[in-house]
Amino acid sequence: MLTVEVPGDFNGGTPLSLAHLVLDYNGTIAEDGALIAGVPERLAQLAEHLTIHVITADTHGTAAQKLANLPVSLHILSPSAQSEAKADFVRALGSKQCVAVGNGRNDALMLQTAVVGVAVVQAEAAAQITLAAADVVCSSIEHPVNALDCLFFKCWI
Repeated sequence: MLTVEVPGDFNGGTPLSLAHLVLDYNGTIAEDGALIAGVPERLAQLAEHLTIHVITADTHGTAAQKLANLPVSLHILSPSAQSEAKADFVRALGSKQCVAVGNGRNDALMLQTAVVGVAVVQAEAAAQITLAAADVVCSSIEHPVNALDCLFFKCWI
């Protein structure tokens, strides 16, 4: 569990009690099916505080192999109705305890559903609808002050 105190009226002024980090794979923590440099180390750090889920259609068929030794649970979706499946997954975990991170059009509803939605804009770009759905937009998953560090450093408040 990670408790984040957010000043102002975000979440009604109530501290966030986060239990889950839900990540898209391709375009978010991976590029062309390969994990982005620095992501495994940050996931290991975050796993000390949050249960990490990677949810993907696994377009490149590499997610299971690339994530095998990391403290994450992998959830592979069918190619159809991904937007709804990702949002349903967050709801099943408990929306108020989830941070969701993604970049694709099929991530927008997931970001809206989670108490904190983070969009990342990297080499594979990001969908405008996803940027609009996010509470915060980061330009990177791996560089300092990035999407995975925002929870610790509160760079989005």
